[in-house]
Amino acid sequence: MPVIVLEARDFTSPLFLVRMWEVFSGCITISLVASLEPSEKEDSSEEHYRDAFKILCMFTWCFFFSLTLLIHILSVIQFHSLIPISWKNLSTTVAVLGALMNVSASVLFCWIIMDHQRLSLHSVAAAVASCLNVMAYASESYVLCFQAGVQRGYMGSVSGLLKLLQLWGSCQMIPLVVEVVCDLPNVAHIWQRWVCGVSSGICILMSLTTLVVLLGDFAARCPLPFDKFLSGFSLVGVLLYMVTTVISFTKIAHLKELGQMKSTSSELVIMETMVSSITLLAYTIDLAFSIKLLCDRSH
Repeated sequence: MPVIVLEARDFTSPLFLVRMWEVFSGCITISLVASLEPSEKEDSSEEHYRDAFKILCMFTWCFFFSLTLLIHILSVIQFHSLIPISWKNLSTTVAVLGALMNVSASVLFCWIIMDHQRLSLHSVAAAVASCLNVMAYASESYVLCFQAGVQRGYMGSVSGLLKLLQLWGSCQMIPLVVEVVCDLPNVAHIWQRWVCGVSSGICILMSLTTLVVLLGDFAARCPLPFDKFLSGFSLVGVLLYMVTTVISFTKIAHLKELGQMKSTSSELVIMETMVSSITLLAYTIDLAFSIKLLCDRSH
């Protein structure tokens, strides 16, 4: 079949421009960070943090750069109509989740270069490029979710955005819990570490299941109404993250007793507590929306 490209006026549309911005800023960020030279002397714990989180940041940038480039190319040649998925939901998911994940990567990267490396013009330029990358994904999210005249799917609604926030929080919790366990093994008991890790894993599976159903338009094939499944997922997420948040605050209290609140490792525990609290709030609001929707349909 012949390849159909966009019309000339489409190349100046806001959506086309912000995607070009994402591709260029992502490419520049990856190049600058990859070419950074390691700092001269670091102790083993600082080197561990720097390497682990730098790999996490680089994976985030590369993953969303690849997805964005693929979506951009498919949009330009108008090939997306042949793909058996919900294109509106996919575009919104990549844009919003890319903005959230890139925010985390930028914060972690800035934390790395400020606490574990000497500041240089090269590292500052990489940090600025990562922030520009965040702004690009935030701009596309605004265009897809809030600009008039742009068709949006379920993921562009309030409930869809909350589910992406939940997935973001669960994805952030896994590396944070692992790093806290590796560096501060006496902060939490073994059962607490397992509860935090398993809870985040279960929530990731629930979020991915929801995404697969929505992107594949499989909601009508579910044996039970899909909104009831979503309500059940939200309820499970609230219960799991209530426990995880309490455990995170317990770790902070334990650090205060040990007098380690000013250590570098305590910052990980604070990050873990903030992320778990935000994710709990997202699940709670989503549960309220789901209950309201079920009550409205029952009347």
